[in-house]
Amino acid sequence: MQIVPVLWHEISREAQGEYKKKVQLIGMKPVDATGGGATTMSEDEKKAKRSKKATTNGTVGLFDPMTLRGMTVRNRIWLPPMDTYSALAQDGLPTPFHYQHYVSRAMGGFGMVIVEATAVTPEGRISPCDLGLWADEQMDAWRWIVADAKAAGATMAVQLNHAGRKASTGCFSIGYEHESVPEEQGGWQTVGPSANAFGPLDKPRELTVDEIHAIVDQFRDAAWRAYDIGFDAVEIHAAHGYLLSQFLDPLINEREDEYGGSFDNRIRILVEVVDAVRSVIPDTMPVLVRVSATDWAAGGWDLDQTVDLAKVLKKHGVDLMDVSTGGMIPGVTIPVKPDYQVPFAEQVRSRAEIPTTAVGLITKPKQAKKILKSGAADAIEIGRAALRDPNWPLRAAHKLGIPTEDAPYQPQYVRGAY
Repeated sequence: MQIVPVLWHEISREAQGEYKKKVQLIGMKPVDATGGGATTMSEDEKKAKRSKKATTNGTVGLFDPMTLRGMTVRNRIWLPPMDTYSALAQDGLPTPFHYQHYVSRAMGGFGMVIVEATAVTPEGRISPCDLGLWADEQMDAWRWIVADAKAAGATMAVQLNHAGRKASTGCFSIGYEHESVPEEQGGWQTVGPSANAFGPLDKPRELTVDEIHAIVDQFRDAAWRAYDIGFDAVEIHAAHGYLLSQFLDPLINEREDEYGGSFDNRIRILVEVVDAVRSVIPDTMPVLVRVSATDWAAGGWDLDQTVDLAKVLKKHGVDLMDVSTGGMIPGVTIPVKPDYQVPFAEQVRSRAEIPTTAVGLITKPKQAKKILKSGAADAIEIGRAALRDPNWPLRAAHKLGIPTEDAPYQPQYVRGAY
């Protein structure tokens, strides 16, 4: 039997049904609705089409692609930024450890890999062993990591950060964990919106307005470097009590100038950073912002302010809010349990009408699938579970019954599929 092209609108529904059955029986693809032959799409076009379909019909799966601006991520299982404190030469340069760490997660199937907190200035490092993008000389050390992770199918983003009053703290390689590193041991004078300390850490110096403007420029320059290196997206760190979130929180920010007091003043530096970053990267490149949706303290930063912030940032070109909580005020009680941060992502998503991620004690595939299906978030970040299992997405695909050919396996590893 030979199947010939027909004009779809010229035959009855019954005939259309019979036609589809016969085509399927002999293993052919049906002609398109205009009577032309089936067209060939690139992989990026296929991912974008699946992403649009998932968004349109309201049912999103973990392995559906997601499009932000000109970037399409292969699935919705993302690796969040987690500091490894492993630039052991204290020069901000990534090492073979970072290559193994990030490329292995890319090969393990993560859709987006967000590189850990990367300082925009040496004084902005959380610890002396943090990564950095404060100088052009650091760029080449990043290129092989980004290129090979992308070759493995991952979308690569980098989180740009200034730690503010929580800078110059210790880590496993130098000691002084959860303490300020003495200047004679490689530490430095920290800065913040106001001269108040975080818990037992050293008291910061209050930034001048000129210094604030300089930090905005440092974020801009680091974003340009990230683009030139080949990163697909930039995430601005405005969460967990680091500098930009210190400005947001009225319990921390005691300034009386244009960067303190009112809501508009407290968000000013973050808006300026977003504008500066957008000015040096292509319109096709997404900007993400990580935010703590609450500091868990009475009278501080809360969900309503986060929603209002998200609405403003959306107008300034932010494409997604990476929603976490806490880290801003010491000594607060946080009701930690599975999914405890998901309602914040859901509220920001629905009320600000902006894509969000959900993160925090999400460890099981069915749990992650349920969050997406409920519409609480657009992507799921798998953090600590990914530290112990670089192949978490591949294992999740098996547990959820995803066919091997639809799971993000490297071709060399298909014969070892679950």
